[in-house]
Amino acid sequence: MKVQNFIAEFIGTFALIFIGAGALAISPGNLVAVAVAHGLVIVAFVYAYGHISGTHINPAVTLGLLVAGEIQWTAAIGYWVVQFAGGIAGALLLKAILPMETDLGVTILTTVETGGAFTVTQVQGLFVEIILTFFLVNTILNTAVSGKVENFAGLAIGLTLVLCILMGGPLTRASLNPARTLGPAIAAANYANLWLYFVGPFAGGVLAALLYIGVFKKNDVATE
Repeated sequence: MKVQNFIAEFIGTFALIFIGAGALAISPGNLVAVAVAHGLVIVAFVYAYGHISGTHINPAVTLGLLVAGEIQWTAAIGYWVVQFAGGIAGALLLKAILPMETDLGVTILTTVETGGAFTVTQVQGLFVEIILTFFLVNTILNTAVSGKVENFAGLAIGLTLVLCILMGGPLTRASLNPARTLGPAIAAANYANLWLYFVGPFAGGVLAALLYIGVFKKNDVATE
């Protein structure tokens, strides 16, 4: 594993938090803008760095690929370190430059008290994060990893994230990414339900990987 891989993962994760969480911090009521901001970062960096690091920029994605046998433990650990570092750096820079007091795009369960239309329990939020992360990692495995769609993988992955945020944003702010949660949580000193945003995405990534190696990857081999 080359140092370029880790630099690419750091920059990509930094960009996801700086742009994605930044869009949420600046325009918390504009769900479409927030979803598109996150999705476009994914599209851009899949094409920019996909050939270098695979553009995981998400510890849950890295875990999914680890379970699927697409990355080694030593590389995965290195990816996790730089992903979390990139997320924290992106959030701290947001805190330094935003011209107003915001929550820095923290991922929180939505309640009536926080201005949401719904009251989301921890269990409900956990399942939202599991399911949506499953969709995201499932798309990655069956496009970028399998190589079946070639040049359209970045678009498919970015659009999947947009769709997931459009549904999950009003409920959990649709993290799907422990680094996306940890950075703003540290910058805003708001650690509410932090465990949920680790357990949910990691579980979703593992489930997607198990489905891939148990069903879809075997089918690909059988048809070759």
